[in-house]
Amino acid sequence: MASLFRRVFVFLPRGIQTAILRPREPESSNCGLTKRKKEKRKTPVKATSRTRIQGLNEQRTQLGEDSCSAACTVRQLQSSPASQKGMLWLSRVMSQSHRDDNMKMTALLILCSCLMLGTLGKPQFPEQEKDPKFWNAWAQQTLNNALMLQKLNMNKANNLILFLGDGMGVPTVTAARILKGQMKGESGEETQLEMDKFPFVSLAKTYNTNAQVPDSAGTATAYLCGVKANEGTVGVSAAAVRSKCNTTEGNEVTSILKWAKDAGKSVGIVTTTRVNHATPSAAYAHCVDRDWYSDNEMPDEALQGGCKDIARQLFENIPNIDVIMGGGRKFMFPKNKTDVEYPDVAKHSGTRKDSRNLVQEWIDRMKDKRGHYVWNKKQLLSLNPNNVDYLLGLFEPSDLPYDLERNSETDPSLTEMVEVAIKILRKNPSGFYLLVEGGRIDHGHHEGKAKQALHEAVEMDRAIGRADLLTSVFDTLTVVTADHSHVFSFGGYTTRGNTIFGLAPMLSDVDQKPFTSILYGNGPGYKLVNGARENVSTINYQENNYQAQSAVPLSMETHGGEDVAVFAKGPLAHLLHGVHEQNYIPHVMAYAACIGQNRKHCTTNSGTVGLHPVVSGIVALLTVTKLLC
Repeated sequence: MASLFRRVFVFLPRGIQTAILRPREPESSNCGLTKRKKEKRKTPVKATSRTRIQGLNEQRTQLGEDSCSAACTVRQLQSSPASQKGMLWLSRVMSQSHRDDNMKMTALLILCSCLMLGTLGKPQFPEQEKDPKFWNAWAQQTLNNALMLQKLNMNKANNLILFLGDGMGVPTVTAARILKGQMKGESGEETQLEMDKFPFVSLAKTYNTNAQVPDSAGTATAYLCGVKANEGTVGVSAAAVRSKCNTTEGNEVTSILKWAKDAGKSVGIVTTTRVNHATPSAAYAHCVDRDWYSDNEMPDEALQGGCKDIARQLFENIPNIDVIMGGGRKFMFPKNKTDVEYPDVAKHSGTRKDSRNLVQEWIDRMKDKRGHYVWNKKQLLSLNPNNVDYLLGLFEPSDLPYDLERNSETDPSLTEMVEVAIKILRKNPSGFYLLVEGGRIDHGHHEGKAKQALHEAVEMDRAIGRADLLTSVFDTLTVVTADHSHVFSFGGYTTRGNTIFGLAPMLSDVDQKPFTSILYGNGPGYKLVNGARENVSTINYQENNYQAQSAVPLSMETHGGEDVAVFAKGPLAHLLHGVHEQNYIPHVMAYAACIGQNRKHCTTNSGTVGLHPVVSGIVALLTVTKLLC
């Protein structure tokens, strides 16, 4: 309520502000429309923004003696999207009404009406939270759950799933949690994401070998290949130099996807970006430049030097990847070949200069292997996974649309793609490895579009929940993490239940203007109007593509350099604990599944992982000592 009052108040003419804040006679009623006693206006003492707000609240409490009093004591209407829209309308009306006394009085009536409507809202927090027993019982239940974890899951992981939220730093996780709850009509803060339910959480250090603040290519090489690398390079060690083709050979490193394939498991890649983007490409490619999507993007020197574009490597390096789904269609077709979905849009036409049709080559190779190529949702969902062994789904010429803009009739969601992928992969008795990327979280942040980014994160969390229903924690190790963070934040002392995309409940004590809770350290949201910061209450900051204000102007917002969270559940998930280098992740996953280079511990046939190598070594040493003595 305080936030609502302040947001309207700041746009009222000074005369109306004075009238509202003037103390009332005890018999005043009708929202202060009766005659007041004349009183000399006192000059307010200079104070901080919060102090002024508290003073405003105290003065507003005096108004509570009239018929608006009930409304003045309830939670903020700001938590209601409908109320936010109403406030946007009111602020625009008020910015045009300074010359009309009748409009001033109308504004005051509207203000009081809004305050009265607040009585219909929820309490500021659930009544049960006032009772210490509620918090104690909740904590005790959490403690009991934690005690159950003392019996560690030592099973061998038959299946491995890595969910990668591109750009999903800890602030993004928290904000997505609140959004998820608010989408269900809840306050949001107490909501649980699917990843929140994972029993083990650790932190990963994301720096690249040559960058304090990393990019998605170098980090992908770390959490997929187990080796830290230079920014901009995928599937090669730090000895390779970005864009230098002649540094590729001899510096290739393989990924956990290949380790799993070599071990007889089925493997899959699902992404909301193009399938040859930075994250997925590190699973199969060895490339010194993440931007070499097709040969069209490569310099002649690199082509003459024998380097291959990433799209080509997708089909040649590991030719039998069981499931591939995402975007990137145009990079697979000859240059200027029209797109099947957008035949009249030139930018979506094929890009390849070598005239190869990589999709048709894949279809020809898989025609006798129960392989299927699809490019829309209807085709995808019409498949019977039991009759499909190989699947190539390319649903857009480039990246898939944001989930908020997705055509639900033609474009599959990340959750739908994940479900189909798992149903195909799990048929293999030897298990599977699946990489799932919520790639457009990153894109939303880069564009300063927090609403797009957070809805992408919520959709990825939904996919995590679907995967949980389709697998078992007893034989499936699931890891959720991010490659890096962003300079995204939310704050401003917002109250419980404040809409995550709403205003902070205060004005700046520098420019006296409101600001949204969500802000960026840099990016395209930096905007001046008449030489001053834009007043966000005069625009629709709830719009899907609203670019949140930033401190430094940049055409694209940047990554953040802090550690990212790693959530884990399933066999040997407890090995992901504490703070580790990002390249540690695939080594743990491989160890749990007995694939890759470290398999000496896989000595039992009971379905559990055998002795640790160090323990085995001690036992062997004791045995030898006994024999010698």
